[in-house]
Amino acid sequence: MKSLYLMVIGVLFLPILSFAQLTFEVRDAYTFESVNGLTIQSKAKVKQLSNSSYQLDGQAPFTVEIQHPDYEKYTLQIPGNGAAIQVTVYLVPNTQTENETVVSANKTAEKRKDVAQKIQVIRASELQFQQQTSMADVLSNSGSVFVQKSQLGGGSPIIRGFETNKVLLVVDGIRMNNAIYRGGHLQNILTLDQANMDRVEVVFGPGSVMYGSDAIGGVMSFQTKKPIFSSTDQTLVKSGAYVRAFSAGAGYATNAQVNVANKRFASLTSISYASFGDLRQGNKRSEAIGNLGYRPWCVSTINGVDSMVTNTDSSLQVGSGYSQYDVLQKFSFKQKQGVSHHLNLQLSNSSNIDRYDRLTLMSGSKPKFAEWYYGPQFRLLAAYTLELSNATKFYDNARLILAYQAIEESRMDRRFNKVGLNHRIEQLDIYSLNADFMKKKGAHELRYGAEAYLNLVNSTAYTEDITTGAQTTLDTRYPDGGSSMQGAALYASHTLELSDKLIINDGIRLSQVALNAKFKDQSFFPFPFSEIQQNHLAVNGNLGLIYMPISKFRLTLNGSTAFRAPNVDDLTKVFESVPGKVVVPNPNLLAEYAYNAEFGLHYTVLKNTVLGATVYQTWLTNALTVQNGTFNGSDSVLYDGQMSSVLKTTNAGSAKVYGVEAFVNAQITSKWQLFASYNYTYGRIATDTIPYPLDHVAPAFGKISLKYTPTFKLRLEAFAMYSAAKKLEDYNLVGEDNFAYATPNGMPSWYTLNLRANYNLNNTLSIQLACENILDQNYRMFASNISAPGRNFILTLRGSF
Repeated sequence: MKSLYLMVIGVLFLPILSFAQLTFEVRDAYTFESVNGLTIQSKAKVKQLSNSSYQLDGQAPFTVEIQHPDYEKYTLQIPGNGAAIQVTVYLVPNTQTENETVVSANKTAEKRKDVAQKIQVIRASELQFQQQTSMADVLSNSGSVFVQKSQLGGGSPIIRGFETNKVLLVVDGIRMNNAIYRGGHLQNILTLDQANMDRVEVVFGPGSVMYGSDAIGGVMSFQTKKPIFSSTDQTLVKSGAYVRAFSAGAGYATNAQVNVANKRFASLTSISYASFGDLRQGNKRSEAIGNLGYRPWCVSTINGVDSMVTNTDSSLQVGSGYSQYDVLQKFSFKQKQGVSHHLNLQLSNSSNIDRYDRLTLMSGSKPKFAEWYYGPQFRLLAAYTLELSNATKFYDNARLILAYQAIEESRMDRRFNKVGLNHRIEQLDIYSLNADFMKKKGAHELRYGAEAYLNLVNSTAYTEDITTGAQTTLDTRYPDGGSSMQGAALYASHTLELSDKLIINDGIRLSQVALNAKFKDQSFFPFPFSEIQQNHLAVNGNLGLIYMPISKFRLTLNGSTAFRAPNVDDLTKVFESVPGKVVVPNPNLLAEYAYNAEFGLHYTVLKNTVLGATVYQTWLTNALTVQNGTFNGSDSVLYDGQMSSVLKTTNAGSAKVYGVEAFVNAQITSKWQLFASYNYTYGRIATDTIPYPLDHVAPAFGKISLKYTPTFKLRLEAFAMYSAAKKLEDYNLVGEDNFAYATPNGMPSWYTLNLRANYNLNNTLSIQLACENILDQNYRMFASNISAPGRNFILTLRGSF
């Protein structure tokens, strides 16, 4: 009787205790692409249907929380009406990113708020929205990194007044800086394909504790996309492609990607190709810019005869076009829970790239060169990574990377109406090993590891008679007997959360760098030595303090040291750096050291507006700079048929760099977002009289951006890029500031006004439009040898399937 009574009661209340079923798919609100790696929290039973689709069954009403570290949290309220509900959830990317996960500061994932150093993150969705043609342009567009260009095919990032081999490039945890990264302007970032990037992290200030030599001004960490595993028993197939056209360079770019995976094996394939015509500079010239960059003539070679011909369009920078292809192939395999293996293959190669500035030089009334170009910029990376995430008493997470890189770069030049084409070719084989570990215990997080690498450099040269094909000997850029550079290091980094308000970062690294170079043929330059050997030992450390008296206010104080060991380029190079000046070897160089102090603050106003500023100063000792020198007692030598002044890389004693970086990031409403940045740097070399300008120091620059998102389908941005003037008195006249390619008064200030838009036609197709430099301003970036693009229209069609 009692059982019957309970049954009757249950039937009567069944409509009240109703059940609901929710099926939803999660997509990025701006790109409409599916989002993976979600955390779903609910009292209902969760079933994953695909990588981005879920089904929830439970007693209604219930709540569903959808979380991802790169997006704002999304909450669904399911009513108690017993209905079956199907929805698409659009996640909005975070704009206030203190809780964002970063990996570049200490090589493993951690919250940005737990790191004292300034870090800027560029995510894949922002990379996609920017529609830039190269990684150099992506960094320039950030408003925090200045980029110098010697030709269209390149770009040399400057961070806090440091450039080339004083900043570090890292891709997928593997250092790109090698033995011939020069102190001038470097174009190797060209070999990184922006279409393959998952995110870019820029660490400002010294990073030698984690990364060793070269990381004085900062670290640029490029993380390529990873294969995505299937979350269900079904095979996952995802693909995407885009085609892009741009007017200022009369070019186009295209990319196609495909991801195929099951639960244990995943493959990602990506292929890109880009072709650029000659770059058109702006037509609107200010009085300050004058005729800088005019291209009234060019060289035409017909049947072996060089002629100086009129360029009918003097705004067209004839000889700046090039093409490039990039391939990425990744395989991932989950051996078992907590053990995974990854194979990373990257290939980048370009056509010949004209050294544009050298093609504009005159010798009397005639062109100096008929040809001057870089050979194909070639980079091959093959890396194996082992990841362990089963905690032991020694680590919670571990990563081992074995990598090989093959690099080839070359330079070819021929004088006007001469038959001898000079070839100088450099080939590198680079081997590296990285082992990184992380252990967390209580309030302590310990990261430690080891690194070893070996660079082998082979340098060859010859002169080719373009009429007969005959070859004769030529002096090499680097020692013809071969060069090697190897390094080894141990490091430890520690984070201690003393309380909710106080966090300490500290770390230490012991590094050893050795170099050997042999000169065999000294018939061109009778050096007083036949071999150079060096061995450097360095200890670096950092100490950072993060204080948050209230949740809206964050103060950081950071002190750190860094070093850079002289490489093969510093010690052994023979090369004409600027017309009429030749750099010769200096075997007596010492390692340079940097001591950095910085103070930063972040203040959140009105919940969604963040104001931030950082002030810093870096002191350099034994600073490696290019100075006037002598060779065998003479201040000039005969090089490539021309008497040239002698320059040497030398230790300048000391130098200092200080500056301020400020920004505002305001989510004004759900539809409007404002961002603005300002960067100022000042650098001087100490001398016996008055301080002398340090080269590579960019003028004040920044960005102002206003984004408007009226619907998830449409996203708009109006933005301005700007730079202050660089007066000639602030140029380093013997270094790498390229005063010869500026106006008589230096480099004028400039600004550009720009628009871009993205419209999602549906979940599969989108169209993007942009107009850069709307006013068609004629300008040139500081230290650059080619003028910037004029008005540039960009059209991109994109699909994901």
